[in-house]
Amino acid sequence: MNGRGARILIVDDEAALGRVVLRNLTSRGFDVQTAASGSEGLATWRRWRPDLIVLDLGLPDLDGLDIIREVRESSNVPIVVLSAREGERDKVRALDSGADDYVSKPFGVEELLARIRVALRHAAHPERGALARWEAGGLAIDFEARTVTLDGLPVRLTPTEYDLLRALVAHPGRVLTDRALLQAVWGPEFAEEHHYLHVYIGRLRRKIERDPQRPRFVRTEPGVGYRFVAEDAETPSDSA
Repeated sequence: MNGRGARILIVDDEAALGRVVLRNLTSRGFDVQTAASGSEGLATWRRWRPDLIVLDLGLPDLDGLDIIREVRESSNVPIVVLSAREGERDKVRALDSGADDYVSKPFGVEELLARIRVALRHAAHPERGALARWEAGGLAIDFEARTVTLDGLPVRLTPTEYDLLRALVAHPGRVLTDRALLQAVWGPEFAEEHHYLHVYIGRLRRKIERDPQRPRFVRTEPGVGYRFVAEDAETPSDSA
């Protein structure tokens, strides 16, 4: 799905914000419906079956996390969460409950549009388990040979560093929580061992980033987790 014509359901009780988002999405060819409460949002989702849901966590009647869980019981529709900046714990819980991404309030419309496009691309082209090779920005990974190069030069990774990189690359553009990465690489029993992850992220950056203090690939989402950025972009200062 290229995004144009996709059905977008916005569930948010802030009327002014809803109008701004509605206007911007419809002007770009999206088919949009809005809901001002959780119950209305769930009813619209069941009736209309949108291609993507933009969901505010702070709704007047239902907890946004409960809405995510209910939707995930029967659907893989992408969910982009809207969250207050200070609500980092809620962001983590939303992502661990099944949300695909989040945007902090206040936010720029272009940022929200970018997150929507990424989520729609992932829904149209789910990650393949048998991906043989990946390359972007001078970083190349041969999954069959388990080799990594940067600008044509070999990068020597430990098995754990390689598994961490592979877990990140499998979801380009999406934020992955600490807990999700720990479970994917180390197993469920390490889900709360955040220091493990921070140490290995630092080691991985020193090997695959041209400037580990200004990472181009592995970006920190403060208080939440990490995002692997495949597209060419500016690299703001960042640290684990």
